[in-house]
Amino acid sequence: MLRAFFCTREWLLWAWPGSILILALAYFQVQMSVRINVWRGDFFAMLQKALAKPNTVSEAEIYGGLFEFARIACVSIVASVLSGFFEKHWIFRWRQALNDSYAKKWGKLRHVEGASQRIQEDTMRFAKMMETLGSALLQSFLTLISFLPLLAQISGKVKTWPLFGTSLFPVWVALFWAIFGTLLLALAGIRLPGLEFNNQLVEAAYRKELVYGEDDPSRASISILTKLFLDVRQNYFNIFLNYMYFDVARFSYLQFGVIVPYLILVPAISKAEINLGQMTQIASAFSEVERSLQYPVRSWSTVIDLISVVKRLRAFEKNIQHDVMDTSGVELIGQSVEQRADGLSG
Repeated sequence: MLRAFFCTREWLLWAWPGSILILALAYFQVQMSVRINVWRGDFFAMLQKALAKPNTVSEAEIYGGLFEFARIACVSIVASVLSGFFEKHWIFRWRQALNDSYAKKWGKLRHVEGASQRIQEDTMRFAKMMETLGSALLQSFLTLISFLPLLAQISGKVKTWPLFGTSLFPVWVALFWAIFGTLLLALAGIRLPGLEFNNQLVEAAYRKELVYGEDDPSRASISILTKLFLDVRQNYFNIFLNYMYFDVARFSYLQFGVIVPYLILVPAISKAEINLGQMTQIASAFSEVERSLQYPVRSWSTVIDLISVVKRLRAFEKNIQHDVMDTSGVELIGQSVEQRADGLSG
């Protein structure tokens, strides 16, 4: 999957320069987020000063602060739109490279079970999920390396922390909370990748019997279709149940995470060590660091789908690499599907 795009002469100019451009645009967007964080600190400190005593802050200063945010936001919006537009084209070229690679071997692959679905549907799903996950991963990494030093710097203004006095305390809390959430979600969703993969088997068996029934009146009887659909139903119900456990863990973790930065700032707020602007800036920077570390948690559902697609495409590519269809993972999947359908009609 990587070789077809990144190691093929036809696509080199899209693959590598495109990657650099995407990286540059993502870094620029993160720097805009840093600018907004700094703006929050200054603006909310000014608001606290204005609300504490009348006429200490002029209307012009308040308007100026709002216009400064609008200026930063407009630049960020333009960068986000351009980045999203180019990323979609870049990802589609990756899909096209995969499609061309498979299409050139169609003569050898056409007899592989589900070959058309692998080339059309799975490459499409792979491209869409890579766009979502890849962009989020890059953004999370750049956010982390940009906001970690900022969080440590602005936290130096706080002298009192709940456990030990160091400006790195919120960094360690964010790291611990993110690791805890990742492990919690991994445990809650441990069965989901296998269930999603098995879902492809039962769906394919049901679809295969329907296709046979189009040409052969003896196939796709109501009893066989009922049995095959019951397999589909049972697998989906297992998925729904496991997603319920997963969602309880995920939503609980994300909701309670909202108050974490304020919990660690309670002693400093109580002693008035920081003003509203500083509190807002610290909480915002903490949330950015926390969110970037929570990439696996927030992307877990899509990651599960991607694992399923990658497993199928890797098995499919074994036919290209070894040119031995009857020993490939895809052929084994095909045999499983065929046995599931033929066993019922036999």
